[in-house]
Amino acid sequence: MSTPVDPRLFAEGPARDARFVVRGSWAEMTNIPPDDPRHRREFLHRQMHEELNGLEIAARNLTDFPDAPWQLRLAIARQCWDEARHVELFRRDCERLGGTVGEFPVLCFQYRIVTRIDSLVGRLAVQNRSFEAAGVDAIQYGIERARADSDPRMEALLDTQLADEVQHVRYANTWVKQLIEMGGPRTTFAAARAVAQATEAFTLVAGAGRVT
Repeated sequence: MSTPVDPRLFAEGPARDARFVVRGSWAEMTNIPPDDPRHRREFLHRQMHEELNGLEIAARNLTDFPDAPWQLRLAIARQCWDEARHVELFRRDCERLGGTVGEFPVLCFQYRIVTRIDSLVGRLAVQNRSFEAAGVDAIQYGIERARADSDPRMEALLDTQLADEVQHVRYANTWVKQLIEMGGPRTTFAAARAVAQATEAFTLVAGAGRVT
């Protein structure tokens, strides 16, 4: 993987085998129009990989912050389990449509942004309360589209994902508040700094700038 342009904002990406082509921004992705027969496969493949990133971030939170309160570590471990199931569900449906792992380019921006943050409260504020919260809105839209398209299989898949993602946002809301209460102003500042740092990094991913 290439060296990040700004190591303040992006950590090194997760390891990937030769099947994967990793891109640095959305503009570099294979953005297939909805009327293309590959569109559904690419969507499922992208979702599969995003859930893999979610699993890897949660796992890093466990290893990077071993002294976190036990109940918080338990919630993070449960998130690992949820994300692993989501990976398998999206992979299954992608392969059912004839897709293969690595067929389309992937992004690792969430992992690279979140693991650059040096506090657990900051990671929860960015990954769970920002990225996953935004994902909840996208999933709800996807469910509505699947229902309108009379696609019960996709509706059921996204509904399963939604139930878990809502819980990931909920536990993070609870624990960000508790960690700030325990840590005081310094922890509040760490959370705010993490959100500002992630916002700056995300602008590069979503815009015309190159991350790698």
